[in-house]
Amino acid sequence: MGPKTKKQKEKEVILVICAHNDDHILGAGGTIAKYIKEGKDVIVVIFSYGETSHMWLKRKEAVKMRVKESHRADKIFGVNKTYYYGLAEGKFEEEFEKRDLNKRLNALIKILRPIKIFTHSLDDPHPDHRAVYNILNRTMDRTNYRCDVYSFDIWNPFNIRKRNSPKLVVDITDTYKLKIRAFSLHKSQWMTKIIMMPLTYIRAFANGLNSEVKYAEVFYKLR
Repeated sequence: MGPKTKKQKEKEVILVICAHNDDHILGAGGTIAKYIKEGKDVIVVIFSYGETSHMWLKRKEAVKMRVKESHRADKIFGVNKTYYYGLAEGKFEEEFEKRDLNKRLNALIKILRPIKIFTHSLDDPHPDHRAVYNILNRTMDRTNYRCDVYSFDIWNPFNIRKRNSPKLVVDITDTYKLKIRAFSLHKSQWMTKIIMMPLTYIRAFANGLNSEVKYAEVFYKLR
């Protein structure tokens, strides 16, 4: 057998862009795990360290703790690479422009050439989540690279604004437990887990019921 061609060596890339280091698990964890099992590379971009959830700790210690939890969770999935921008929570728009990170994100997208990008929904009430949505859309407007871009829900129980938009439904029956296990490794986020565990189950079950599978994740196409 001869050497593999460049095309054979390259894996399809999935890019996930989110605000905090547990968002991609809550919003698309089952899908991430499924894509990786299928042989795709998943790259995650996280805008902040999420350290303000532990304001009683020194920033350095809070960042270290949250990044450690993130790496442990992503290791379960087999995420290829995670990039942190380290933006201050509540100031994403301002700091993204100030640090000229549009060029960095634009370059990353062009280098990776993802087949799909996943990010937050505009319906999400969390201001940082909406800021990521807005920033990514502006970045995609400026780049000449085109691919499918989808949004996921976290703090909004169901997506209302885009309910009639084209949807991507992913059967996560085989990876749902892996998603929950990964999220549970964010031990510092105990308050979030109390709220999100039931909501995550209800959403996955309801999506699955509508799709005639046990559990599913639903994404709405933005581009």
